[in-house]
This record gives sequence, structure tokens and C-alpha cells, in this order.
Amino acid sequence: MMKSSILLVLLAVFHPVTPFTFTTTTTTTNLALLPKTTSSTSTPKCHSSTSTTQLLSSSSSSSEPTVVPDMSNVGFVLLAGGTGSRMKANMPKQFLTLKGIPVLHHSLDLFLNRVPAFLKEKDLGGPAMVVLVMDPKYQPEYQPIVDKYPNRLAFANPGDERQGSVENGLSKLVELAGPECQYVAVHDSARPLVTIEEICNVVSDAANYGAAVLGVPCKATIKESEDGVLVKRTIPRSTLWEVHTPQVIKISTLLRGFKKVAEEDLEVTDDVSIVEALGEPVKMTRGEYTNLKITTPEDMDVAGAILEERGMESVDLLA
Repeated sequence: MMKSSILLVLLAVFHPVTPFTFTTTTTTTNLALLPKTTSSTSTPKCHSSTSTTQLLSSSSSSSEPTVVPDMSNVGFVLLAGGTGSRMKANMPKQFLTLKGIPVLHHSLDLFLNRVPAFLKEKDLGGPAMVVLVMDPKYQPEYQPIVDKYPNRLAFANPGDERQGSVENGLSKLVELAGPECQYVAVHDSARPLVTIEEICNVVSDAANYGAAVLGVPCKATIKESEDGVLVKRTIPRSTLWEVHTPQVIKISTLLRGFKKVAEEDLEVTDDVSIVEALGEPVKMTRGEYTNLKITTPEDMDVAGAILEERGMESVDLLA
């Protein structure tokens, strides 16, 4: 068990309760891999101090990726099984309305329509398959979308925790896409603002390194405290990164990682942590601060403003 906890001191905080996982260039494994325990010790979090103006100034999605990879061998696992308790809403956050359509539809449209169209313009293919991890009670409502994209979209049931949901999604992907699909890109449906440029860059890095994760340098000041009362030290901000999704991993590597996690009873905080447990490299792909995770009602306002500035039309896949 990790002996110390992280106390966050935030400067100019815009969303005081919006968390995100962070990793460091020197202590990633220690922070990400924790022996399972019955205690309620929480995973260290890092909060963004990015203002709405700063987010909007960098929200353009028209930039061309440095490299546009063929994604015929890449499948996407879209996680939409969360409850969204911090939203204080009567439904999970992925079903709340964002710019006229459910939050989830923004990611589905991206992976099923916009990314394939972009790749086709470059005479490239993919993605191989999209697996939607969703609670069975919501699946009948989304069955018409699955029917609209035969052999391209399928359901998987969520697990008890994120790791179980990813395993279920990966199993379905391997079953349906076959051995030609060599990489999996795991994405949180609560991140509806990821861009095609970010996706291309992280997929390209995964092809070169075996695993890659989107991230941005952490802006907050981080303090370490052993008891949550007194500050022990300030952690150098230059080594901390806010980790986003998609996280892209070679499927054979992730399968080996899941086996190791099960055999050694490890608890992992995100997908690439499994790769770290194997002692294999994970490339940090520079992303955008606009790729925020919707966690609180305030995040919906910021996300709506970013989409408005981008001028993108909302597509209701159930219409």
C-alpha cells in the first residue's frame, strides 16, 4: 500500500471538484499500481486550473495530424457504463444533453462517421470495430444505432470496475474483429471533445512504442502530505502530466497485462498502468487541454462553449 497521500493545493481553480488521474516521469508505476486493499484510501488526483478563456483559445480542431496512420488494425472500446454520481442528475452523465444530443453521441459520431471519413479522404481505412460498453438496461434504446452500423458497432456489458469493463470490451473486440485487429483504443464517453488530430497522434505513437496515452502537462501545484494535515513537500510540476483518453495499446500486450494483474492481484488506475506493470514503455502523446472529462454540471457549460466555438453540427444518431 502506498504510505503517503497527495494533498492538492490549487491556484486559480476553475473547477474545484473536477479530478483527473496524473502520472509522473519518475514515479508513474508507484502511483498507478497499488496492491488491492479493503481500505478506502483514494487514488491521488490532480485538478486543472485552466480557465474557460484558455480552453476556448486552444479549442480549434482543424489542425492536421503530424502523421495520419491507417486504422484498419485498430478497434475502439468506448466506455459508457458509468453512473455519473457527481453530476447530481437523474441519469448517467453520458446520456445528458450536450449541444442538442446526448454526450455519448459525440464520441459515437466521431468514431463511426468523422474519423472514417477523414481516413477515407487519405485513402486509409479503419477503425476496424467500435465496441460500446453499456449497461444492458440502456442497450435496447441504442440497438437502432448498432443496427445502423452492422459489423462496425457492437455492445459489451460493463464490469464491476473500469478494468472489468475494459476486459469485457476487449474480449468482444477480439471476438468480432479477429486477429487483423492488433491495437485497442480505450476511450471514456465522458470525454466528448477529443479531436481527430489527437486520435491520429496517439494511434501513431502506439504503433511505434506498443502503447501510448494522451496527456497534457499539469498546471496545478501539487503538495504531498502523509497525514492530510501537514505538507511534506512540493512535487515538481514539471514531471506531472494530466492523463486523458484514448489510451492505445497493442492487444497482445494488454492481454498479457491482464493476466499479470490477475495473478498478482494488482489494482490499476488506468489502462496503460497495465503496460507499466509489465515493465514496458508507454509513450506520452501531447494532447489538448480541451479534451476535458465531464464530471460536474459546470463541465457541461465549458464543453458546450468549446463545441459552439468549433462550429460543429451535432448529429443525433437515433434520429
